[in-house]
Amino acid sequence: MKRQPLWKKLTALAAALALTAALAGCGSAGGGSDAAPGETAATESFSMDNAALAAADGGGAATLTPQATGESARKIIYNADLSLESTDFDAARTALTDAVEAHGGYISYSDLSGSAEDQDRYSHYTVRIPADSYRNFLEAVSGAANVLSVSESAEDITSEYIDVEARIASLENQRSRLNELADTAETTADLLEIESQLSDVQYQLESYTRQRSWMDDQVQYSTVDIRLSEVKTLTPETPVGFAEEAGRAFLDGWEAFSLFIKGLVLGLIYAWPAVLIVVIVVIVVVRTHPARQARRAARLAQRTAPPPKPAAPGAKDAPQPPAPEDTPKPKY
Repeated sequence: MKRQPLWKKLTALAAALALTAALAGCGSAGGGSDAAPGETAATESFSMDNAALAAADGGGAATLTPQATGESARKIIYNADLSLESTDFDAARTALTDAVEAHGGYISYSDLSGSAEDQDRYSHYTVRIPADSYRNFLEAVSGAANVLSVSESAEDITSEYIDVEARIASLENQRSRLNELADTAETTADLLEIESQLSDVQYQLESYTRQRSWMDDQVQYSTVDIRLSEVKTLTPETPVGFAEEAGRAFLDGWEAFSLFIKGLVLGLIYAWPAVLIVVIVVIVVVRTHPARQARRAARLAQRTAPPPKPAAPGAKDAPQPPAPEDTPKPKY
């Protein structure tokens, strides 16, 4: 049997892989959202069989076998966001961490701020919970504190997951075929060409494998963001009256004023060296000001000046010139 040239083998392999990728893309596009709400959309996946390898070697057409995917195999990512408040902050935090441990999850992020003295502590958690325990965990957390808001989302990534799996299968078949061609390469140039293509295939394969691992992690573990606030009084579930609202506003205003005075006094105490220096400078400037010195000199001269001599007996005061307004105006 006559051996085919290497370039023909590579060309046939590339054609088979292009056909596989096209069919995989069609399969992922067909698994979209054409189904009505409440119905299960049929999704198809494709796997390359031995005929594809034969096509890569001999130039024939590749045969892809569709596999139906049921509702149980759908890939759905669940996320939730909860806002809670509690008057007993420590007890609420303990209940949250116990619920995470009891449902087989873990805390991937946590943050704590505020102080127990001011009763304004705030905590933020990002929790990963197994998808099977997702609903039970939300119910347990809702009983740990007063719930202010809850938001949930569900993202169906079945079609994207099937597309990634098809690409991984295609790249694995391409890698196997390139390894076989490398074993039968007759020249160094052919071997270098095959190794170059094999390196590209390996890079793409690792990228898609990481993407599939991320999808598996997101599907298997749901993400729940929890924000817990410490309050003195819980938010009422029903609207309050005007009198109660006005009373709360009065108390809140007095508390804010008290905090302002407290902060101002503490600030002055912390800054007492600067305040002392400023007071000394002001005193020195005021005491050495020229206007102040002139007034002091005038008062001193007034106190030390001799008293005026009394007028002689029988002396009359010198006549005073008439005021301008008393002078008669000339007539013309």
